[in-house]
Amino acid sequence: MEIDKIDELKSFLNVLPPVGFCCVYGSSLHPNNRDKSSMVDFIIGVSDPKQWHSENMELNEDHYASWMVPLGGAKLITQVADKIGVGVHFNPFVTWNDKMLKYGVVRMHDLVQDVLHWERFYLSGRLQKPVHILVDNLDIGDVNSVNLRAAVSAALLLLPSKFNEEDLYSKICSLSYMGDLRMLFAEDKNKVKRIVEGQFGLFQSMYRPFLKEYEAKELLTFSLPNSHQANISQDCSLSMTHSLVHSLPPLVRRKMGMKQGEMQVLKDSGRVLHEVMIGSREEAAKSMQKIIRRTVMVSSARQAVSGFLTAGGVNATRYLANKVRKAWKSRT
Repeated sequence: MEIDKIDELKSFLNVLPPVGFCCVYGSSLHPNNRDKSSMVDFIIGVSDPKQWHSENMELNEDHYASWMVPLGGAKLITQVADKIGVGVHFNPFVTWNDKMLKYGVVRMHDLVQDVLHWERFYLSGRLQKPVHILVDNLDIGDVNSVNLRAAVSAALLLLPSKFNEEDLYSKICSLSYMGDLRMLFAEDKNKVKRIVEGQFGLFQSMYRPFLKEYEAKELLTFSLPNSHQANISQDCSLSMTHSLVHSLPPLVRRKMGMKQGEMQVLKDSGRVLHEVMIGSREEAAKSMQKIIRRTVMVSSARQAVSGFLTAGGVNATRYLANKVRKAWKSRT
């Protein structure tokens, strides 16, 4: 993204209380985007959402009638986001400097937990796709490398022995949409394809270091590695499957172990580890897929209810109507 555009987006933060992390994403930021009505999406990480929302209301009191309008006050917003939603409060249709914005506020601790463990697989899924980081005081970008490596492992488990880079990035991109209730009626059916094709170079810059790491371990083989898009072959042996499962977040492994059983492995250090029992690659892939789908389904449902309660019925209905319109347009 051009420096002047980054500076322009950063300037929005000047009218908000201090933040610990902020990234932006959205189709309006794509170089080939022609839909100027698209919203720019902000994810904002703060240490204490309740305090942040309170300060935000004081700072922008004059504007609350038209945009930063969390209904019911900071306490209610935070309670609904934590107990009903997935810890994120989104405020859509914010008009600022002739732009339409949507910002989501999350507790930094919750963001890190989701990135490392896929507890809700909500923001972790978003950070598996290209974003532009504007503020990162806690090195979330570095922490996210764990999330990206896990995403590669999950995608490889679901892919055949031979595929190309676009197949891989499409599979990674689709992880956070598996089970998402919005995909049934309120999302563009070509969304994954659009995201990957529109940001292919960014996906490469995010994931090629991990692919090279797997190549060095002789787990992946590349053909035409210097071309625009590499063809890839992977080792589908049981030992490779164990390695991929071991790279998944601990919470996912634990849930897989509850379904498939666990075995104790004594390491050279004397430490005993619990590893998932794997009968076949297909069995492991199916188990992992069910866990991710279930997590995404629950999170998408909870967040939809939370959004309706805190963003207000009018904004929630307007947002959903826009989503449905784009979804039906993609199906006709």
